[in-house]
Amino acid sequence: MEPVVRPAAAYAANDAPTHRMTASRLRLVADAIGGPRAVVGKGARLARTVRIVATPGEVSRRLDRLLARGVVDVRPTPVQLAVLGLDMLRYFIEPGARDYYATRGIGFGFHQLLRVLDDPVSMMDPVGVCSDRDTIIGHVLQVVHANPRYDLQLLEMFDDGLAEMESQTAAMIDGTHPRARTIGAIVEDVDYHRRLLDHVRAYRADPHVPELRRRAGVARQDRSFVLAEETFGAMTRAFRYGARLPTSFAGAVRHLRTQPVIDPALCDPNVVAAVDAIA
Repeated sequence: MEPVVRPAAAYAANDAPTHRMTASRLRLVADAIGGPRAVVGKGARLARTVRIVATPGEVSRRLDRLLARGVVDVRPTPVQLAVLGLDMLRYFIEPGARDYYATRGIGFGFHQLLRVLDDPVSMMDPVGVCSDRDTIIGHVLQVVHANPRYDLQLLEMFDDGLAEMESQTAAMIDGTHPRARTIGAIVEDVDYHRRLLDHVRAYRADPHVPELRRRAGVARQDRSFVLAEETFGAMTRAFRYGARLPTSFAGAVRHLRTQPVIDPALCDPNVVAAVDAIA
């Protein structure tokens, strides 16, 4: 098994004022919606997502590509992938976001509304294998990530995924990205895109570079959260977890009803040992 990759240091967000932190709520809502071109773009991304889901074998081909590239080494079933997405949301993404936004004085509910208005499609597929390239890139650009490693690995489903990630991040920095206005209504850290660009370039040169971790508030005082962060922060570890989940619908429902925190038995043993060592 791969070693658990620890960050060199978790970074603190820059507290300098941004449009997200200073504009009125009405202004932010209007900017997140954007103009006619932005609305058409949202519709196009939604249509592409529906087409991916409806195309026979497309998700399977994407998983084959990730397996061939060594990004993942197991193939969860469709039921397992669905439960994996829900577990990622309830164990890691949602509590981590609530914790982080509390440190910035940002209301969680309103921030999620802005995200939906900017790109509703990015909220529909937490595992990401049904999303198109630009939906994944837009999601990374609009959310100050706790750890972008999973998403960068996900972009390896596409031949030009990482190159386009680098190009679009640079375009956000110089203000030429077509979604600069709508994404600018959401991103609260003035240094995020520059930090992200440096990391994307480093990752393209060496996929084993230390993971880029965002500093948390109190979330990392909870062993279960840390275990979820270590498990779901990278596709390789997340998919191994997914492959250990129930394969039947009844088993999936039972798991979701009876497992309120992440089950260490479903995680890689070396991840569990590493978390126990720092707990």
